[in-house]
Amino acid sequence: MSDSTVSRTAEEGGQWGWKPAPSPARLTLTGSLVTLRPIDLNTDSRPLFESSHDGRDPHLWEYLFHGPFPSEAEFRRYLTGLAASTDDIFFTVVERSTSRPSGICSYLRMVPAHGVIEIGHIWFVPALQRTPQATEAIYLLARHVFDDLGYRRLEWKCDARNVRSRRAAERFGFHFEGIFRQHMVVKGRNRDTAWFGMTDGDWAAVKQAFEEWLRPENFDSSGRQRRSLEAIRAALI
Repeated sequence: MSDSTVSRTAEEGGQWGWKPAPSPARLTLTGSLVTLRPIDLNTDSRPLFESSHDGRDPHLWEYLFHGPFPSEAEFRRYLTGLAASTDDIFFTVVERSTSRPSGICSYLRMVPAHGVIEIGHIWFVPALQRTPQATEAIYLLARHVFDDLGYRRLEWKCDARNVRSRRAAERFGFHFEGIFRQHMVVKGRNRDTAWFGMTDGDWAAVKQAFEEWLRPENFDSSGRQRRSLEAIRAALI
């Protein structure tokens, strides 16, 4: 391979001399609307169980690996496993205005040597869904990955039948990259997995769109958005 070919390939592929990124730590990520912090069984178990099993969202657990749970005791055992995980890092989403635990999210499938990480196991109680708080939670996860840790790629994966999750991924700025057929068996049934990705090259526009959308002036007196996140991002791109 000639020197010119090496130079051209470096420009096209980018980031020669890449060095491994650090692994995420169990820390607290604080925004204006929500805080993401390590799971606290004593404060999180009851409110999360009650809010996620009140029947307001009958599909909440449909595509997740676990749940719903027959009792708070069973739910607490599930949370205990998440909190003790050494492979993945789980957070409780806490609304700052009420201090109420309102969901779970995580970093998983971390490959620091290649700068690749996934966010997943995301579920929000009905009151948090489709709110600025929910959007800010995803923004905080992505910002920490790209700005603080210096990763190259952020992934989002979900059951291909999970229309809500697929729409959310695209709304947040992830690119659809294909379907992994017969990828898993979850709760005794086949799962084809929809694969989404975001790179550090995408992040500048995605970050700016998040921040512009989250500004208070983007919402009217009734809390309705003036401009959608997709419209803001499209204008930037």
